[in-house]
Amino acid sequence: MADPGDSKDGETRDFGYEEVPPDEHKRRVRDVFDSVAPRYDLMNDLMSGGVHRLWKAELLRRLRPRAGETLLDVGGGTGDLAFGYLGRGGTRVIVVDMNEEMLTVGRDRALDRGIVAGPIWVAGDAENLPLASSSVDAYVTAFCMRNVTRPAHALAEARRVLRPTGRFFCLEFSRFAIPALQPVYDLYSFAVLPLMGQIVAGDAASYRYLAESIRKFPPQEEFAAMITEAGLSDVRWSNLSGGIAALHSARRI
Repeated sequence: MADPGDSKDGETRDFGYEEVPPDEHKRRVRDVFDSVAPRYDLMNDLMSGGVHRLWKAELLRRLRPRAGETLLDVGGGTGDLAFGYLGRGGTRVIVVDMNEEMLTVGRDRALDRGIVAGPIWVAGDAENLPLASSSVDAYVTAFCMRNVTRPAHALAEARRVLRPTGRFFCLEFSRFAIPALQPVYDLYSFAVLPLMGQIVAGDAASYRYLAESIRKFPPQEEFAAMITEAGLSDVRWSNLSGGIAALHSARRI
């Protein structure tokens, strides 16, 4: 298995169950999200039965939006966390996503909600953020980190752009912790989910990749260690829905 962290040029990365060069990994991930962008939010609701909204609400509850602070949402192109942050008292949010199609969906959703002076939408890579060092008060990312080509680079960038005492939150699908239900979860992931993707989004392959990417992402303890290795402190994590998702948090000291 390819190392989920840093590596030398020329090594491979896990694209689902395939190993591909880093540049190809980035291109393929971009293609996946360009394809699913128009139906991304609908598919999230269908895939999770709407539970992903509860997970995001829990992230925002722990974040405790504060007026005057700047939030960076990485990989949040369609705007769910950004809109939730503004609706809970936050005043400034920057959304960075490498997929223009996802950002277009987010901008359109903002206009549909009558949000004109809302999020700042920026095309950019989680591994090379187009922001100054020590420029944001909080960094959040939801269901993005497992799609990053070099997660260790993205975590280092999170530390770089956070101000001292800045807070880090990562919501990501993780390792399911109920062994008796694992066969049912696997059946849903690898049979039902691609079929649903084909019917709703016309794209079974992308949703097969998304299911595989969950299995290849480091489990909760390993990812927590990666966050610590990136230089962030007070690293904690908690399972959501039996470990289907996990919420990691940390601070820059």
